[in-house]
Order: sequence, then C-alpha cells, then structure tokens
Amino acid sequence: MRVATYSLRTTTIAGAVALCMALAVAGCRNDDHPTTSGADRRATPAVATTAPANFLKPVPDQVHLLNARYVTDKVISGAQPEGDAGFEALKKMGVKTIVSVDGATPDVATAHKFGLRYVHLPITYSGVKPEEGKAIAKALEELPGPIYIHCHHGKHRSAAAVAVACVYNGSLPADDALTVLQTFGTGENYKGLWAAARQAKPVPQDELHRLKVDYVEQKKIGPLAETMVSVDDRFDHIKAIQKAGWRTPKDHPDLDPPHEALQLEELLHEIGRTDTAHAKLPDFARLLAQGDDGAKQLRTALSATPADLITAEAAFKQVGNACATCHKSYRD
Repeated sequence: MRVATYSLRTTTIAGAVALCMALAVAGCRNDDHPTTSGADRRATPAVATTAPANFLKPVPDQVHLLNARYVTDKVISGAQPEGDAGFEALKKMGVKTIVSVDGATPDVATAHKFGLRYVHLPITYSGVKPEEGKAIAKALEELPGPIYIHCHHGKHRSAAAVAVACVYNGSLPADDALTVLQTFGTGENYKGLWAAARQAKPVPQDELHRLKVDYVEQKKIGPLAETMVSVDDRFDHIKAIQKAGWRTPKDHPDLDPPHEALQLEELLHEIGRTDTAHAKLPDFARLLAQGDDGAKQLRTALSATPADLITAEAAFKQVGNACATCHKSYRD
C-alpha cells in the first residue's frame, strides 16, 4: 500500500513537471520574450525597420482619387474624395474607413451610401501637434482597414499627418517620414508640417492603448476655419476658370466666372465683417482688404462684355499674393 501511494505521488509530480515544461515550451513558441510581461511588451513600440513593399505607390484610379498613394499596407493617403465617383472608387479598393484631417465638414452622407465609415480628426496648416498625431496614430492602428486618410488636396496636411502618425504607431520608419511629404508635394512654406515629420519618433504602445479618442464623423470647427474652407474651394474654381482662358471649363460647366468671383469677394468681405478678433492682428486686416479688393476687381473684369482678361489676371494675382502672405504669417 505504501509502495502504491508512493508510486501515485511520484507519477502525479512527474506529470505536473511535464505539464509545466510543455506550457513553458508552448509559451516560448508563441512569444519572442517569454520573460517579459504583457505590460512591458506594450511599453516597447513595434517599430518598422523598413518601408512597406508598396510604400508611396500610386493607387490605380488617379482620376477619382487625386494624388492618392499607399503609405503602408493598410493606409492610403490622398485628396478629398469628390461625389459618388470618388467614394465608389474607395469602395472598389476595399476601403472600410475614411479619416479626414481637413477643416471642411466630411461628406458623411455619401460615404454612408457606399458603406464607408468617416472619422474626423482635423489639424491645421501650422503643424501636427503631438496629441493630434497620437490620436491619428491610434485611429490608423485600430480602425478597420484599409483606411483612406485625406485633407483637401492631399498634399499638405494629410501627408504630414499620415507620416507622423505612422511613425508614432511604428508602422513606418522615422527615416521615411520626410520622404512622404516630398512625394506628396507638401509645400516648403508649411514649415510646421515639415518640422512635425522631421521630429516624429515612435510612441510606446501602451501610451497609444491608454489614449482615449472620440471617433466622431463631423467635428465642430470655428467659423473662420469654416469660411476659409469655402474661400479655398472658390479659389480652386477660379484657377480652373483661369486655365480655361477665363471661360467656363468644359469639364466643369456649372462654373460661371463672374459668379465665382462674386462668391470669393463675398466670403473675404464677410470675414472682415465678422471675425473682429483676427482683424485686430497685425497686418491681417490690410491683407484681407487687399484680397477683398482684388476679388472685386476680378468680378468686375469678368462681368464686362467682353471680359477684361488683362485686368482679371492682375486682380487674381493680387488675391493670390494677399492670401499667400497672410497664410505665411497666420496659417503656415
């Protein structure tokens, strides 16, 4: 009886030892760092050492997705999708989530029409703040992909945002951040955006995991920013009209030259009337008045019969110079 008891105990101990060894081996097979706790592993960012194979490769549809390129296997960046055709192109590519870093209100209705989710995380032209970059990094890491991230033109804000965010979450080497901005065509005058990309470093994973981000589809923005988005749209319309010889572009028959100039004039004039805080900034009121006057001259020139093309060119140049100088001081 004693022998039997001893044998049973020995067998039980041996089995327990064998089981522990098996579990330990299994743990080593599934974990490169079996002696490191989960919390410690999350504290060390999983940093990419090389860029993805399709890094900065243009997407096939460059007609409906302007300036769109792959940044990682999961993330695509480009210009704002326009109308049904733009969102349909995203759906055909398998995109599940759209992240806008633009100040304009996202076209949520059209996105929903094609079964796409929108997340609005706007930034400014002055740079990517650390808290903004981390929020975007977390979104690109945990939201369903593929993910399409955009601003208006897909050159400036979205390029910097995706470069910073992908370095933050470890999906892109820090050495490749500036290459992203160079490839997308980020203007050299946007010094804050370049600085953010240049300074980007991986963020500990546990910090991103603890971060709480409110994934709203439409984030409320200030009235000045909202108006400036409309100014930007009108400016683009007039550039298209200018390219067509100051006539209605064939591919944009809804654009009436005098009307577009009038809308630009009204928007600039309205900023001067309502945004008293910014109007008190040094030079802001003067530059705004220059832009407003140029838009008025442009409207008058385009309303003439025949249109005064020489005056139109000079007036539009005046508006552009005023805007560029203002942006350099107060936006870039």
